[in-house]
Amino acid sequence: QVQLVESGGGSVQPGGSLRLSCVASGFTFSHHAMPWVRQAPGKGPEWVSAMSNGFATRYADFAQVRFTISRDNTKNTLYLQMNDLKPKDTAMYFCGRYPGSWFAVPETNYTHRGQGTQVTVSS
Repeated sequence: QVQLVESGGGSVQPGGSLRLSCVASGFTFSHHAMPWVRQAPGKGPEWVSAMSNGFATRYADFAQVRFTISRDNTKNTLYLQMNDLKPKDTAMYFCGRYPGSWFAVPETNYTHRGQGTQVTVSS
């Protein structure tokens, strides 16, 4: 059974940083590309970033400079380092699993998603 458990969210002031983690189980983590997706209240899911099984990366335009995705296949864990956070980054952040080793098209075409971790940015 595929399980994805996110953690690391919290409340920060604008300009602050957070590092999100997603621990995966129930499948061979190193075989799959993995995305981060966020959803703000009242809005639909928004793709943030993704990493292939071979460590290639892609970012949404808003995340290109401020966010860094990484993974540790020895720990079955996906990370998202977020710097210079802004109030518009406030959302529930989820990790997902793509069907294969490369990026899905469209980017939101993940087959599984965790319960999420809340990120709140306010002064």
